[in-house]
Amino acid sequence: MPSVPTALPGFSIRHAESADAPLIVEYVSKLADYEKLAHEMQATEAHIRETMFGPRPYAEVIFGEQDGQPVGFALFFHNFSTFMGKPGLYLEDLFVDPEQRGHGYGKALMGYLARLAVERGCGRFEWSVLNWNEPSIAFYQRLGARPLDAWTVYRMTGEALERLADQP
Repeated sequence: MPSVPTALPGFSIRHAESADAPLIVEYVSKLADYEKLAHEMQATEAHIRETMFGPRPYAEVIFGEQDGQPVGFALFFHNFSTFMGKPGLYLEDLFVDPEQRGHGYGKALMGYLARLAVERGCGRFEWSVLNWNEPSIAFYQRLGARPLDAWTVYRMTGEALERLADQP
């Protein structure tokens, strides 16, 4: 898929391809470091190729590029709202290189994803943010996003997931 120019001079957005697996892993690693979660990083290029570009793609990635050089990325996938009866777009990861922040790249990536959600008939565009990540919280609020205070995210991994899966 070709790059999409934006209102920012020299900045474009493009969808990732299988050959971008190393770059995707690099950006996920940068995000894991920023979020102080590098110890949880397990994704490899092989994982990315299989789960994003294999027979059943589970997620998509876009890259923001300034003059052809990557400066940020977003990883997203579809979820579904039973109440709305429509798909939603879930942003799993958004990261702009620290030295590239303040130029509008993050806003451009978010705007692109919002347009994509509308084009795909999504009723929601949502994501999670770590409670301590005040710069990101402020950024999202400036875009018009609001937290869902009445909801708590639950997660099951590892042994707990295996135990439940083994239940008859």
